[in-house]
Amino acid sequence: MSQTQLFKELFSIRDWLRYAVSQFESSDIFFGHGTSNAYDEAVWLIFGFLHLPHDTIENFLDAHITSKEKKDLLFLIEKRINDKVPTAYLLNEAWLRDYKFYVDERVIIPRSLIAESLSENLYPWVDDPETIYSALDLCTGSGCLGIMMAHSFQNATIDLVDLSEKALQVAQINVDQYGLDDRIELIRSDLFDGLKGKKYDLIISNPPYVNQASVNNFPMEFLKEPSMALGSGDEGLDHTIRIIHEAKQYLNDGGMLIVEIGHNKEALLDKFPGLQFQWLDVSLGNDFVFMLQKSQLSN
Repeated sequence: MSQTQLFKELFSIRDWLRYAVSQFESSDIFFGHGTSNAYDEAVWLIFGFLHLPHDTIENFLDAHITSKEKKDLLFLIEKRINDKVPTAYLLNEAWLRDYKFYVDERVIIPRSLIAESLSENLYPWVDDPETIYSALDLCTGSGCLGIMMAHSFQNATIDLVDLSEKALQVAQINVDQYGLDDRIELIRSDLFDGLKGKKYDLIISNPPYVNQASVNNFPMEFLKEPSMALGSGDEGLDHTIRIIHEAKQYLNDGGMLIVEIGHNKEALLDKFPGLQFQWLDVSLGNDFVFMLQKSQLSN
Protein backbone atom coordinates (compact mmCIF):
# COMPACT_ATOMS: atom_id res chain seq x y z
CA MET A 1 0.00 0.00 0.00
CA SER A 2 1.33 3.44 -0.91
CA GLN A 3 1.84 6.09 1.73
CA THR A 4 -0.85 8.24 0.11
CA GLN A 5 -3.39 5.40 0.24
CA LEU A 6 -2.42 4.57 3.81
CA PHE A 7 -2.98 8.17 4.91
CA LYS A 8 -6.42 8.18 3.25
CA GLU A 9 -7.51 5.09 5.17
CA LEU A 10 -6.08 5.83 8.63
CA PHE A 11 -7.77 8.82 10.24
CA SER A 12 -7.94 8.49 14.00
CA ILE A 13 -5.57 7.54 16.78
CA ARG A 14 -7.60 4.33 17.05
CA ASP A 15 -6.83 3.57 13.40
CA TRP A 16 -3.13 4.22 13.86
CA LEU A 17 -2.98 2.23 17.06
CA ARG A 18 -4.52 -0.77 15.31
CA TYR A 19 -2.15 -0.36 12.39
CA ALA A 20 0.93 -0.09 14.61
CA VAL A 21 -0.04 -3.16 16.65
CA SER A 22 -0.51 -5.17 13.46
CA GLN A 23 2.81 -4.02 12.06
CA PHE A 24 4.65 -4.79 15.30
CA GLU A 25 3.00 -8.21 15.63
CA SER A 26 4.07 -9.21 12.12
CA SER A 27 7.66 -7.98 12.64
CA ASP A 28 10.61 -9.43 14.54
CA ILE A 29 11.13 -6.51 16.89
CA PHE A 30 12.19 -7.25 20.46
CA PHE A 31 10.27 -5.96 23.48
CA GLY A 32 12.44 -5.35 26.52
CA HIS A 33 12.80 -1.62 27.10
CA GLY A 34 9.68 -0.88 29.09
CA THR A 35 7.03 -3.00 27.36
CA SER A 36 6.50 -6.69 26.74
CA ASN A 37 4.01 -6.74 23.86
CA ALA A 38 3.00 -5.05 20.62
CA TYR A 39 -0.02 -3.22 22.05
CA ASP A 40 1.84 -1.53 24.90
CA GLU A 41 4.69 -0.65 22.55
CA ALA A 42 2.27 0.94 20.08
CA VAL A 43 0.50 2.92 22.81
CA TRP A 44 3.82 4.21 24.08
CA LEU A 45 5.04 5.19 20.63
CA ILE A 46 1.84 6.86 19.44
CA PHE A 47 0.81 8.62 22.62
CA GLY A 48 4.38 9.64 23.39
CA PHE A 49 4.81 11.07 19.90
CA LEU A 50 1.52 13.00 20.18
CA HIS A 51 2.39 14.20 23.72
CA LEU A 52 -0.79 12.70 25.12
CA PRO A 53 -1.16 11.08 28.56
CA HIS A 54 -0.95 7.29 28.51
CA ASP A 55 -3.41 6.85 31.38
CA THR A 56 -6.42 8.37 29.60
CA ILE A 57 -6.21 6.58 26.28
CA GLU A 58 -9.98 6.28 25.78
CA ASN A 59 -10.36 10.07 25.80
CA PHE A 60 -8.32 10.43 22.61
CA LEU A 61 -8.81 7.28 20.53
CA ASP A 62 -11.27 8.89 18.12
CA ALA A 63 -9.28 12.09 17.64
CA HIS A 64 -7.99 12.60 14.11
CA ILE A 65 -4.28 12.85 13.32
CA THR A 66 -3.04 15.64 11.08
CA SER A 67 -1.28 15.01 7.77
CA LYS A 68 2.05 16.12 9.24
CA GLU A 69 1.57 13.88 12.26
CA LYS A 70 0.72 10.92 10.01
CA LYS A 71 3.92 11.35 8.04
CA ASP A 72 6.08 11.63 11.15
CA LEU A 73 4.33 8.77 12.92
CA LEU A 74 4.73 6.44 9.97
CA PHE A 75 8.42 7.28 9.90
CA LEU A 76 8.75 6.30 13.58
CA ILE A 77 6.82 3.05 13.16
CA GLU A 78 8.98 2.05 10.22
CA LYS A 79 12.18 3.01 12.02
CA ARG A 80 11.12 0.91 15.01
CA ILE A 81 10.54 -2.09 12.74
CA ASN A 82 13.23 -1.76 10.09
CA ASP A 83 16.11 -0.31 12.10
CA LYS A 84 15.16 -1.87 15.46
CA VAL A 85 15.55 1.48 17.22
CA PRO A 86 14.00 1.25 20.71
CA THR A 87 10.94 3.43 21.24
CA ALA A 88 12.68 5.20 24.10
CA TYR A 89 15.29 6.53 21.69
CA LEU A 90 12.71 7.43 19.05
CA LEU A 91 10.81 9.54 21.58
CA ASN A 92 13.76 10.58 23.77
CA GLU A 93 11.82 9.45 26.83
CA ALA A 94 11.78 6.57 29.27
CA TRP A 95 9.73 5.89 32.36
CA LEU A 96 10.55 4.39 35.74
CA ARG A 97 7.45 4.11 37.90
CA ASP A 98 5.90 7.61 37.66
CA TYR A 99 9.14 9.34 36.67
CA LYS A 100 9.83 10.42 33.11
CA PHE A 101 13.43 10.80 31.91
CA TYR A 102 15.14 12.11 28.82
CA VAL A 103 17.22 9.43 27.08
CA ASP A 104 19.15 9.03 23.85
CA GLU A 105 21.80 6.70 22.49
CA ARG A 106 24.38 8.02 24.97
CA VAL A 107 22.77 6.08 27.83
CA ILE A 108 21.24 2.72 28.56
CA ILE A 109 17.44 2.82 28.63
CA PRO A 110 16.31 2.84 32.31
CA ARG A 111 14.71 -0.41 33.50
CA SER A 112 16.06 -0.98 37.00
CA LEU A 113 14.25 -3.12 39.56
CA ILE A 114 15.70 -0.89 42.29
CA ALA A 115 13.19 1.75 41.21
CA GLU A 116 10.39 -0.36 42.69
CA SER A 117 11.95 -0.22 46.15
CA LEU A 118 12.88 3.45 45.83
CA SER A 119 9.26 4.30 45.18
CA GLU A 120 8.62 2.95 48.70
CA ASN A 121 11.63 4.77 50.20
CA LEU A 122 13.48 1.44 50.49
CA TYR A 123 11.13 0.25 53.23
CA PRO A 124 11.77 -1.81 55.36
CA TRP A 125 15.53 -1.47 54.88
CA VAL A 126 15.44 2.25 55.65
CA ASP A 127 13.47 2.92 58.84
CA ASP A 128 13.35 6.70 58.52
CA PRO A 129 13.95 8.32 55.11
CA GLU A 130 14.81 11.61 56.81
CA THR A 131 17.97 10.07 58.30
CA ILE A 132 19.58 9.58 54.88
CA TYR A 133 21.79 12.65 54.43
CA SER A 134 24.20 11.49 51.72
CA ALA A 135 23.70 9.00 48.91
CA LEU A 136 25.51 7.72 45.84
CA ASP A 137 24.13 6.42 42.56
CA LEU A 138 27.04 4.46 41.10
CA CYS A 139 26.94 3.79 37.34
CA THR A 140 24.15 6.34 37.09
CA GLY A 141 23.61 6.39 33.32
CA SER A 142 20.68 8.75 32.74
CA GLY A 143 20.62 9.70 36.41
CA CYS A 144 17.26 8.05 36.92
CA LEU A 145 17.88 6.24 40.22
CA GLY A 146 19.74 9.17 41.75
CA ILE A 147 16.86 11.48 40.89
CA MET A 148 14.40 9.05 42.44
CA MET A 149 16.59 8.94 45.56
CA ALA A 150 16.42 12.72 45.76
CA HIS A 151 12.64 12.47 45.95
CA SER A 152 12.63 9.58 48.41
CA PHE A 153 15.22 11.08 50.75
CA GLN A 154 14.49 14.77 50.99
CA ASN A 155 17.40 15.56 53.34
CA ALA A 156 20.03 13.90 51.19
CA THR A 157 22.68 15.34 48.91
CA ILE A 158 23.40 12.89 46.14
CA ASP A 159 26.34 12.09 43.87
CA LEU A 160 25.69 10.64 40.43
CA VAL A 161 28.76 8.77 39.17
CA ASP A 162 29.53 7.32 35.77
CA LEU A 163 32.63 6.60 33.73
CA SER A 164 30.96 7.88 30.55
CA GLU A 165 31.11 11.63 30.02
CA LYS A 166 28.32 11.28 27.47
CA ALA A 167 26.10 9.56 30.00
CA LEU A 168 26.70 12.36 32.49
CA GLN A 169 25.62 14.88 29.86
CA VAL A 170 22.27 13.11 29.66
CA ALA A 171 22.06 12.84 33.45
CA GLN A 172 22.57 16.60 33.68
CA ILE A 173 19.58 17.15 31.39
CA ASN A 174 17.41 15.10 33.75
CA VAL A 175 18.78 16.76 36.87
CA ASP A 176 17.97 20.15 35.33
CA GLN A 177 14.47 19.04 34.33
CA TYR A 178 13.73 17.98 37.91
CA GLY A 179 15.29 21.13 39.38
CA LEU A 180 17.78 19.24 41.56
CA ASP A 181 21.04 21.03 40.79
CA ASP A 182 21.30 22.23 44.38
CA ARG A 183 21.23 18.68 45.78
CA ILE A 184 22.89 16.56 43.10
CA GLU A 185 26.50 16.55 41.92
CA LEU A 186 27.66 14.71 38.80
CA ILE A 187 31.09 13.07 38.94
CA ARG A 188 33.00 11.25 36.22
CA SER A 189 34.71 8.26 37.81
CA ASP A 190 35.57 4.62 37.21
CA LEU A 191 33.39 3.28 40.04
CA PHE A 192 34.89 4.61 43.30
CA ASP A 193 38.23 5.79 41.87
CA GLY A 194 37.30 9.47 41.83
CA LEU A 195 35.52 9.52 45.18
CA LYS A 196 38.43 9.46 47.62
CA GLY A 197 37.44 10.80 51.03
CA LYS A 198 33.70 10.72 50.37
CA LYS A 199 31.27 8.86 52.63
CA TYR A 200 27.64 7.97 52.16
CA ASP A 201 24.70 6.72 54.19
CA LEU A 202 23.41 4.87 51.13
CA ILE A 203 25.04 3.56 47.97
CA ILE A 204 22.91 2.11 45.21
CA SER A 205 24.13 0.75 41.91
CA ASN A 206 22.64 -0.79 38.81
CA PRO A 207 25.99 -1.58 37.19
CA PRO A 208 26.66 -3.47 33.96
CA TYR A 209 25.87 -7.11 34.74
CA VAL A 210 25.25 -8.96 31.48
CA ASN A 211 27.42 -12.06 31.05
CA GLN A 212 29.37 -12.63 27.85
CA ALA A 213 27.13 -15.42 26.58
CA SER A 214 24.12 -13.12 26.76
CA VAL A 215 26.01 -10.25 25.13
CA ASN A 216 26.83 -12.56 22.23
CA ASN A 217 23.12 -13.19 21.69
CA PHE A 218 21.77 -9.67 22.09
CA PRO A 219 18.77 -8.66 19.97
CA MET A 220 19.36 -5.70 17.68
CA GLU A 221 17.58 -3.32 20.06
CA PHE A 222 20.17 -3.92 22.79
CA LEU A 223 22.99 -3.28 20.33
CA LYS A 224 21.69 0.29 20.01
CA GLU A 225 22.65 0.90 23.65
CA PRO A 226 26.17 1.77 24.87
CA SER A 227 28.03 -1.53 25.16
CA MET A 228 29.97 -0.33 28.21
CA ALA A 229 26.70 -0.04 30.12
CA LEU A 230 25.73 -3.67 29.63
CA GLY A 231 28.49 -6.29 29.60
CA SER A 232 30.60 -7.12 32.66
CA GLY A 233 32.90 -10.03 31.89
CA ASP A 234 32.28 -13.72 31.38
CA GLU A 235 29.98 -14.08 34.39
CA GLY A 236 28.53 -10.57 34.37
CA LEU A 237 30.07 -9.81 37.75
CA ASP A 238 33.25 -7.82 37.09
CA HIS A 239 31.71 -4.51 38.21
CA THR A 240 29.78 -6.02 41.11
CA ILE A 241 32.87 -7.73 42.52
CA ARG A 242 34.78 -4.43 42.52
CA ILE A 243 31.87 -2.67 44.18
CA ILE A 244 31.63 -5.23 46.98
CA HIS A 245 35.39 -5.12 47.62
CA GLU A 246 35.59 -1.32 47.71
CA ALA A 247 32.25 -0.07 49.06
CA LYS A 248 32.99 -0.29 52.78
CA GLN A 249 35.46 2.60 52.83
CA TYR A 250 32.82 4.85 51.23
CA LEU A 251 30.00 4.06 53.66
CA ASN A 252 29.24 5.83 56.92
CA ASP A 253 28.71 3.66 59.99
CA GLY A 254 25.29 2.07 59.64
CA GLY A 255 25.33 2.71 55.90
CA MET A 256 24.11 0.22 53.31
CA LEU A 257 24.92 -0.93 49.81
CA ILE A 258 22.18 -1.95 47.35
CA VAL A 259 23.13 -3.49 43.99
CA GLU A 260 21.16 -5.00 41.11
CA ILE A 261 22.78 -8.08 39.55
CA GLY A 262 20.29 -9.49 37.04
CA HIS A 263 20.31 -13.29 36.82
CA ASN A 264 23.72 -13.71 38.44
CA LYS A 265 22.72 -14.68 41.99
CA GLU A 266 24.14 -18.18 41.89
CA ALA A 267 27.48 -17.01 40.47
CA LEU A 268 27.62 -14.21 43.05
CA LEU A 269 27.04 -16.57 45.96
CA ASP A 270 29.84 -18.78 44.66
CA LYS A 271 32.19 -15.79 44.62
CA PHE A 272 31.27 -14.62 48.14
CA PRO A 273 30.21 -17.70 50.16
CA GLY A 274 30.83 -15.92 53.47
CA LEU A 275 28.67 -12.85 52.84
CA GLN A 276 25.15 -12.76 54.25
CA PHE A 277 23.37 -11.12 51.35
CA GLN A 278 19.88 -9.83 51.98
CA TRP A 279 17.60 -9.77 48.95
CA LEU A 280 15.00 -7.15 48.11
CA ASP A 281 11.54 -8.32 47.11
CA VAL A 282 10.79 -6.92 43.66
CA SER A 283 8.26 -7.79 40.98
CA LEU A 284 10.46 -10.52 39.47
CA GLY A 285 11.22 -12.13 42.83
CA ASN A 286 13.96 -11.90 45.44
CA ASP A 287 16.97 -13.01 43.38
CA PHE A 288 17.93 -9.81 41.58
CA VAL A 289 18.81 -7.01 44.02
CA PHE A 290 20.92 -7.46 47.15
CA MET A 291 21.58 -5.33 50.21
CA LEU A 292 24.62 -5.40 52.48
CA GLN A 293 25.26 -3.34 55.59
CA LYS A 294 28.65 -1.70 56.02
CA SER A 295 29.32 -4.03 58.96
CA GLN A 296 28.94 -7.03 56.65
CA LEU A 297 31.54 -5.84 54.15
CA SER A 298 35.21 -6.71 54.50
CA ASN A 299 37.97 -4.12 54.40
